[in-house]
Amino acid sequence: MAKILLVEDDNNLREIFEMRLQAEGYQTVTASDGEDALATAMKEKPDLIVADVMMPKLSGFEMLETLRAAPEMRDIKVIMMTALGQAEDQARGEKLGVIKYLVKSQVTLEDFARVVRGILPPGKEERSSTTNKQESEKSMPPEDTSATNQPAPGAPADDTDASANPVVGSDSGAPDSGQMSTDEEKKNVDQQIGDFASSSPAPAPDAGDAGSGSDAPVSEPPAEPPASPTDAPPSGDRPAAPTGA
Repeated sequence: MAKILLVEDDNNLREIFEMRLQAEGYQTVTASDGEDALATAMKEKPDLIVADVMMPKLSGFEMLETLRAAPEMRDIKVIMMTALGQAEDQARGEKLGVIKYLVKSQVTLEDFARVVRGILPPGKEERSSTTNKQESEKSMPPEDTSATNQPAPGAPADDTDASANPVVGSDSGAPDSGQMSTDEEKKNVDQQIGDFASSSPAPAPDAGDAGSGSDAPVSEPPAEPPASPTDAPPSGDRPAAPTGA
């Protein structure tokens, strides 16, 4: 939350302006004179100072001259809001780096709130945000670009990389030694078939092929057994007995 130091010697006006700034979303700290404003500004380090000019002890101009001499308060934003409307007063304020010079009799409370919002949005902390950004940049590790050069998992290899794809990257046109051409594979298959056929025993020929011109030996049929008496030819076929002379 942005912090505003409100410097006003009139108690009623100080309370009114403070309530309006808080309603806008600002954190406020107050001072009633120039000396009190100096001490509060050095302690609180506000993002914006809204100061009256005519105040006891130190005027708004004298207070601002002292603040500008401090290195940490040299660039702090300041709005002057006073009853002094002379041109020389405004010129003095501009010389001290006053961003806006408001004459109380010429602005309303709404005008005041609008000017403050234009210079410092309620949610913005001018000094602390810059410091935090610088600290975060210092603590941030350097960006690792090596991961962007690695291919994603499952992505195809680059065609221009000869080591990843030796066939594509080869200029000789010869097949890779680790791979076998189609002709060589066919020749190997034929040789394996021939070796298998020569080592297998030849099958026995069928009976129908016994009279063919095969060189395989033909087994002889088994001999018929001798005829038994029961196998004698019938009587009609018996030879006639010899007759006497």
